[in-house]
Amino acid sequence: MKLAQLLFSQGFGARRECEGLIACGHVTIGGKVVDDPFEDVQPEGLIFSVRGQAWPYHEKALLVMNKPAGHECSQKPKHHPSVYSLLPPPLRIREVQTVGRLDEDTTGLLLFTDDGALIHRLTSPKRHVRKVYEVGCKHPLDEEQVRRLLEGVKLVDDPATVKAAAAEPTGERPDGLHGLRLTLTDGKYHQVKRMLAAVSNRVERLHRSGFGELTLPADLAPGGWRWLDGPEAILGPA
Repeated sequence: MKLAQLLFSQGFGARRECEGLIACGHVTIGGKVVDDPFEDVQPEGLIFSVRGQAWPYHEKALLVMNKPAGHECSQKPKHHPSVYSLLPPPLRIREVQTVGRLDEDTTGLLLFTDDGALIHRLTSPKRHVRKVYEVGCKHPLDEEQVRRLLEGVKLVDDPATVKAAAAEPTGERPDGLHGLRLTLTDGKYHQVKRMLAAVSNRVERLHRSGFGELTLPADLAPGGWRWLDGPEAILGPA
C-alpha cells in the first residue's frame, strides 16, 4: 500500500492532505522520516508517527472508552458534550460509530468501530450479546424484585416481556445506594431504568462494566480510550 493511501485510510485527511504531510517530513516509520507519499509500505502491524504522535494501523477501527457522565452518544448533541469530542481527529474523520448508546448520565464501557457488519453483529437482538450493568438503586432489592427481573417484566408502552439474564444484589454501596449487578442480552431504550421501575424501584446511578467477553479495564480513566485487537476481545474465539 502506498504511504499516502495508508494515511488516508486511517483518517489523517483528504488524499492531498496526506500527501502533503508526508512530503513535508511529518511522517516517520521506525523513527525515520519518510517523505515519499508513494512509497510502498506493509500495513499489517505497522506503527507510524504523524507529527510525533504514534499511530498503529488498523484496517477496521475498534476501541473501548470509559464513558464519563455528562456526555451524549450523538454526533449532534443537544444538551451535553458529545462522546466523539473525546476522540482524536483521525478517528472522527474515519467516522467511527458507537456500538449502541449510553444515556448522558450513564458511565462505563462504550465501544466504537467503523465496521458496520460488526455493529450489527454486536447489537442484533438475535445475537444475544450480554451487557453487564452496575446499578445503584434508590431502594433495597428483595427476593421478589430479583425474581421478577429474572422471570420477566412488562415495560410501560411496550407489550413485550423482557427479562434479565442475571440479577445479583451487591449490597449497600459507598454512595448509600443499593447495588445490583444486572446482565441483559437485549437492548431496549432506557431498558435498565424501565425494568427497575417495573419492580417498584428506581435507578439513581448506572455504569456498564461488561460487553460480551470484554470487561472495562480497571486502569482506563473516565474519558479515556484504547484500541482493541479485534472482535474476539468482545465475542471470544470464533
